[in-house]
Amino acid sequence: MKVAMLSKALVVGAYHSKLAELAALPDVDLAAIVPPAWRDERGEIRLELAKPIGPYQLIVTPIRFNGSFHLHYYPQFDRLLEQLKPDIVHIDEEPYNLATWLALRAARRVGARTLFFSWQNLNRRYPFPFSAIERQVLSQADICLAGNQAARQVWRAKGYRGPIEVIPQFGVDPTEFSPIDSPRADRFVIGYAGRLITDKGLDLLLRALARLTGSWCAVILGSGPERERLGVLAQQLNIQTRVDFKAWLPSAQLPAFYRALDVLVLPSRSQRNWQEQFGRTLVEAMACGVPVVGSTCGEIPNVIGDAGLIFPEEDAAALSAQLQRLQQDAALRQRLAQRGRQRVLDHFTQAQVARRTVDVYRRLMRIS
Repeated sequence: MKVAMLSKALVVGAYHSKLAELAALPDVDLAAIVPPAWRDERGEIRLELAKPIGPYQLIVTPIRFNGSFHLHYYPQFDRLLEQLKPDIVHIDEEPYNLATWLALRAARRVGARTLFFSWQNLNRRYPFPFSAIERQVLSQADICLAGNQAARQVWRAKGYRGPIEVIPQFGVDPTEFSPIDSPRADRFVIGYAGRLITDKGLDLLLRALARLTGSWCAVILGSGPERERLGVLAQQLNIQTRVDFKAWLPSAQLPAFYRALDVLVLPSRSQRNWQEQFGRTLVEAMACGVPVVGSTCGEIPNVIGDAGLIFPEEDAAALSAQLQRLQQDAALRQRLAQRGRQRVLDHFTQAQVARRTVDVYRRLMRIS
């Protein structure tokens, strides 16, 4: 079966191992269609070619309105589908986006079956034309892939009648994201990786750090509009010499970043129109044998399971207590590191994501 996958997420090179796993499965002829770059709060993320391409095609195509989540689209996508003649078009986009609607129309013109992917874990209403786009996609797409159970419930509530399969599309390659025994720093090292935006709760993390005793330091990896304010807050809390802000790294360098940590924290906070939808850095750190601490926001507790520590969102004292607990208990850190690695191997590898996704493709091929 010939599959064309459209995905801006694939500008990140670490995700290409999923493509290789998909293409290695029997009867899968895969072409991944990606933009040359994507812009978000961290700036422009250019397409990373972290490893040799194959046994799939990687097709780079122009993008319009780059950085606009709802309005971006690919002007040459129709022509590409006419050339590829796929059996299935896998649209790695939310159903209310212009790119999804245009890709769905192009797929129907070449007679391909379609599926879209969604992380949307809140039942949100969108203004016209996005509400109309959403209705059209929900009425025409053959299958929905949901990134979490809440997304399944959202799309059922919004009237989608087709099959919904819950398959988070963020897996990791456990051979790249793996533990390595190395000399530890004298200080307890706390880390965060991701966008520096209000939703991620970095101000809460800094306030929790200010309560810690003993020898510790923190590394905050990423960029975004909150960077300056967070730097000022660190000074106000008198922890600026212990907190190191670093620019975002290419995905190939992330395993080394995680391995240098004693704990990774994801302190996300719920917003009126957003909750944490997965927490990719959690599974990457867990794969590297790093204990994780996360808030109760959205999908975080379900991703962590029993392999890390949880605290109530917006509770700096509770977060600080969990960090202090890990700082003082090396045996607990070791147990959580082992559990986290095993949880990734059991649930979150690229190979598992690929196998389950191809099962959906085969189901699609049986739809008349």
